Amino acid sequence: MAPPLEHGAHTSGTTRRSLLAGVAALGALGAAGCSRVATASSEDGGDLLERLRAAGVVRLGIAGEIPFGYINTDGELTGEAPELAKVIFKRLGVDRVQPVPTEFGSLIPGLNSQQFDVVAAGMYVNPDRCEQVIFADPDYQMLDSFIVRKGNPKGLHNYQDVVEKKAKFATGTGYAEIQYAVEAGYPRGDILIVPDQVAGLNAVEAGRADVFAGTAITTREVVKKSNKAEATDPFKPIVGGKPHVDGGAFAFRPTETKLRDAFNVELHKLKKSGELLRILKPFGFTEAEMTDLTAKELCGR
Repeated sequence: MAPPLEHGAHTSGTTRRSLLAGVAALGALGAAGCSRVATASSEDGGDLLERLRAAGVVRLGIAGEIPFGYINTDGELTGEAPELAKVIFKRLGVDRVQPVPTEFGSLIPGLNSQQFDVVAAGMYVNPDRCEQVIFADPDYQMLDSFIVRKGNPKGLHNYQDVVEKKAKFATGTGYAEIQYAVEAGYPRGDILIVPDQVAGLNAVEAGRADVFAGTAITTREVVKKSNKAEATDPFKPIVGGKPHVDGGAFAFRPTETKLRDAFNVELHKLKKSGELLRILKPFGFTEAEMTDLTAKELCGR
């Protein structure tokens, strides 16, 4: 988030959430009460990893989205990305992680304005974002899914179905699914935009929408306690005329290639050992979400 950069959205012109603008982003970050981190070194590759080791703490930008990164009811930081960050940064010699909650659209502006050290929010990798940040390789891949009324009375299984059957379509703020629907021919102005998947479920249950689009993992989790709605089977959206698979990853400032590369080394060790799936499994991830996609592939380079 998918898709909520689920997802996402990815601009995701073709990812989980859109990059929302910057002034509001900075305001939201200021309200979160975080101070700025030191500016990046001019040294080739950056020296952030050394500074984090010396400080003993890394600040994680999160977007308060279940299951990607959020504060739970006990006031504790959790989610697939923060839990993965705890393991990897400990291996890198940084013992503590500190959350900096913000809106999804504020993550990249906040990262590049030194509000936190890394984005740990399951952010989809796409070419637009790759112009602004550098990504680790994806720690998961994701397909889309719909929330529909029980029995799926309108037979909605993909974005083309939504367009052909003139269904009332909803998705989340900044979700990549906005662009996927538009690309399929759905009028952008007719899309019902809601804050997140819970609001999307409510919209479908109340009849304000026929369908809510999100990532497969968020839709299947949110409908578990619903008596009125269900999640459809996951599917690949069509992007540029081809079936598309999204991948979510950690984002770093472009100057900090040393930190990104060190992170990737540990990430690939976790993938090879199977520990990555064990870390992500409590948040609803399965073998189907494990991936060998690379940031380079998703950046289109």
